[in-house]
Amino acid sequence: MVTDQIADLLTRIRNALMAGHPVTYSPASKKKERILELLKTEGFIAGYEDSTDDNGKPQLTIRLRYDSRGNPVIREINRISKPGKRVYVGKDDIPRNRGGLGVMVVSSSKGVISDRQARADGLGGELLCSVF
Repeated sequence: MVTDQIADLLTRIRNALMAGHPVTYSPASKKKERILELLKTEGFIAGYEDSTDDNGKPQLTIRLRYDSRGNPVIREINRISKPGKRVYVGKDDIPRNRGGLGVMVVSSSKGVISDRQARADGLGGELLCSVF
């Protein structure tokens, strides 16, 4: 049983990238889909699809991106807010990841958005993860 679904998703992506796999799989949820949609929009993954596993349970098929040399586009992906210690920030306190080169994923009242979008909309929220 997994207690932190988002950390499980990030770990699956991290492990697949280290092993050089073109795709990885994760159990499906709406929040995971929103995070993957953001990663796709920001250019960190090639895409994702809804599918079902062998037992008929919904899962997400995640297509990973690599550069022309075969190196993963995602160099670092970390969970920030955890079930034991939630991290909330106001609109003025959202940190920049690597001087703006990376992305902070924020769960706000408008849904899961990037740090840039949160600053533009004047929203704070829970810092879910950072991607570089």
